[in-house]
Amino acid sequence: MSFQTLILVALKASIALSVFAIGLDSQPNDAAYLLRRPAQLARSLLAMDIIMPVVAVAIVAAFNLPEAIEVSLVALAVSPAPPILPKKQIKAHGEPSYAIALLVFAAVAAVVYIPVAIELLNQFSQMPIHMRAWPIAHLVLVTVLAPLVAGMLVRQFAPAIALQISKPVALIAAVSLAISILPVLYSAWPAIIALVGNGTIVAIAAFVFVGLAVGHMLGGPDSHHRTVLALATATRHPGIALAIGSTNFPEQKAVLPAILLYVVLCAIFTIPYTVWRKRTQL
Repeated sequence: MSFQTLILVALKASIALSVFAIGLDSQPNDAAYLLRRPAQLARSLLAMDIIMPVVAVAIVAAFNLPEAIEVSLVALAVSPAPPILPKKQIKAHGEPSYAIALLVFAAVAAVVYIPVAIELLNQFSQMPIHMRAWPIAHLVLVTVLAPLVAGMLVRQFAPAIALQISKPVALIAAVSLAISILPVLYSAWPAIIALVGNGTIVAIAAFVFVGLAVGHMLGGPDSHHRTVLALATATRHPGIALAIGSTNFPEQKAVLPAILLYVVLCAIFTIPYTVWRKRTQL
């Protein structure tokens, strides 16, 4: 096994462990939160799965961007929220049950939604992108659904153990995630810097800030719901976006650096919103 393969395996394992920790703090009833709120579910899907792909296509058309950035923005726009996002949403005083339910619904819907959305986007863009359902389903199952369900089952049948180990597991996951992602970020940093310019930062900033605004406005009357949907709309799953980009453009080596650049900038650009929501939702 090569060092790069080992790092990728460690990265996936760290993400799965993080989701398992989220499951330890959740109840199975949390996953059904949106089933009892169909209007909220409809607004969530509108923000994440309909408006953001249109925004990405508009940004690509408006800016003269490197192909890797164009591919990455479109791939990110059709990807669901990342599995470690609920922690950030909850820390920003978002509704925990909504954050968990949105993670589950977005992950399950991605298996059907992403191939269909990509085919529809092909009608409006010049990028020949295609994606089969199975690679997405496998990634979602391994990094989201299986560890989340496992954590919930432990919480359901051994609540004392779940409460006892949830914080240590979350800490181990956070440390291992940092250790596994730093070498990837370090090795790709020169390529990331090479992408800066020609409106790249402005385009990514536009994608993130529009996502925050759209999610906040469509979050509904509940302030805690607005926080969750704003962050979920602006923050997309880099693993699925990378799978889409690398599958369709294997010769484009800059897709990984482009997605990593988005991850770094998105983390920075969402800080003011997160701080604001913490202060206004005491």
